[in-house]
Amino acid sequence: MGDQIGLTLRSGPWTEAEIRAYLNNISIPIRLATTGKANPMVQSLWYLFDDDALWCCTQADSVVAKRLHQNPGCGFEIAADQPPYRGIRGTGIAHLSAPEAADLLPKLFERYSISSDSQLAAWLLSRVEHEVAIRIDHLTITSWDYSSRM
Repeated sequence: MGDQIGLTLRSGPWTEAEIRAYLNNISIPIRLATTGKANPMVQSLWYLFDDDALWCCTQADSVVAKRLHQNPGCGFEIAADQPPYRGIRGTGIAHLSAPEAADLLPKLFERYSISSDSQLAAWLLSRVEHEVAIRIDHLTITSWDYSSRM
């Protein structure tokens, strides 16, 4: 989907291979943190890990898209809310691209087990001309895993 930028491991118990496997195999939303004029905001979005980047979709006029347009630096976390507590968090640089949204949405449906003929998929695809793809690259990642303590 794009040029490989790479990822940097900051700290944590997982190897790069373990982080890549986690990102490709876990199907929970990403919590994406953006900055605004007064306060930060965290938003949950479906994601896909491809070409060393995290990919999401959102409406072009959404608050998260507007914030990323103003300041592409963002933070994120991908971790379950139930034991065993483990996951990744980090930072990256977001790039918005409307043309890639139409190809990305069906891939997100597949990743999150949304039937392409479902009401939800039909509704989201009916708005695709107003969607933008978000590519987050230049990833710096920290992992944690408290499985052994649980």
